[in-house]
Amino acid sequence: MNNNENSRNMNINWYPGHMAKTKRQIMEDVRLVDIVIELLDARIPISSQNPDIAEITKNKKKIIVLNKCDLADERQNKKWVEYFNNKGISAVLTDSNSGKGIEECVRKIEKIMEDDLRTQAERGRIGRKIKAMVLGIPNVGKSSFINRISKKTSAGVGNKPGVTKQKQWIRINDKIELLDTPGVLWPKFESEEVALHLAFTGTIKEDILQRTEIAYYLVKFLIEHYQKQLCERYKITEEYIKQQLSNDESAENENIYEIFLEIGRKRGCIIAGGNIDEEKTARILLDEFKNGKIGKITIENELY
Repeated sequence: MNNNENSRNMNINWYPGHMAKTKRQIMEDVRLVDIVIELLDARIPISSQNPDIAEITKNKKKIIVLNKCDLADERQNKKWVEYFNNKGISAVLTDSNSGKGIEECVRKIEKIMEDDLRTQAERGRIGRKIKAMVLGIPNVGKSSFINRISKKTSAGVGNKPGVTKQKQWIRINDKIELLDTPGVLWPKFESEEVALHLAFTGTIKEDILQRTEIAYYLVKFLIEHYQKQLCERYKITEEYIKQQLSNDESAENENIYEIFLEIGRKRGCIIAGGNIDEEKTARILLDEFKNGKIGKITIENELY
């Protein structure tokens, strides 16, 4: 694995021109709203937080929505809510597919804007709507969140990260209107770790980094933090993992690679000559992580 080469690719190849245009549009639109709803992936709350968005919205009231909480470790979910609350930012756990947390999000918007609306009413501006904007990186579930909170199919959901249709105002209730925006990444990652976290969750297209390399690092993380879930899903024993990792004749990366290949064997990813189809094994691992089939897993803990 050539980490240096991958690092160069991450910095150069993945930032499409339309994202720069989207950022400029957000800078214009943020002046139209009272409050920003920033969607983060509950599995990677720090890596899924666009630093450009933080800068653009720094003077706005804000709610953090930790979406896809159903896929994340419930213990870590609670700690992340506390983390943001301690920073003075309201945080809500949501699962846009089931609708969990959506009504709580609406209540928090109204609560945060309560004093402002009262002041407006005292000045004679009765019935003024709360203008909200929803922001988030690609593939964080923004379109599904908007569809849930508006109780209808409003946002155009695309098959690829970053595909959301043209800007639109959406009525949430008789008090709130929501401005949708396309997902936007930022031009340069702070670290390779951030890039890997985004690759695990499907935010970065898998052709930017090698799929097998992404899967290798996912297996490494799961061995270190969610070994039981990994063993149960792929029918390997913790004793087998212990034996592989204690093999002093090989470097750590080779031992982890052997565990990766064993997962391929268990899943029948065998090609001519009894070799393992690494690409197929990697695809299975990444797809099953994204879909929660390995278990409820949080990549980043609350110590970030």
